[in-house]
Amino acid sequence: MSEFDELQAVIRRHAAGRQAEQRACEAFLNALYHALRTASGPGLPLNNVTLEFTADPDLRLRPAPAGSVHAAWLRLGLCEVLVRVRRLDGAFVGEYGAGGTFRLDSTTEDDLLVLARTLLRDVTAAYGGDAAPPSHLN
Repeated sequence: MSEFDELQAVIRRHAAGRQAEQRACEAFLNALYHALRTASGPGLPLNNVTLEFTADPDLRLRPAPAGSVHAAWLRLGLCEVLVRVRRLDGAFVGEYGAGGTFRLDSTTEDDLLVLARTLLRDVTAAYGGDAAPPSHLN
């Protein structure tokens, strides 16, 4: 078997696992979107929140290998926040904005609401000048 054929076989063999991981990360990003829409409390939806899945800017291989980061832009009214997430040891680990990070071992509604409110506070601080400048450039 040539090296090329071996590469193709490995990609085929692990396709189901990669696809399941991608679906899980996209479902997480969708759940975070819904949490952001309800972050203001019951009966107070944020109507100008949208979600747009995108290729991770750091991804250098397609299809994405297992353990890769999946990304989406969350539009929050006048700004957009890139959220990147991947599965690590059963948890969702990710980053958002200029330096926000998270790790969620469970994705209950309350866990997602806490993350959504933290994200909103961090983005507000970044635009309000209360946040430290990012330590690296994109």
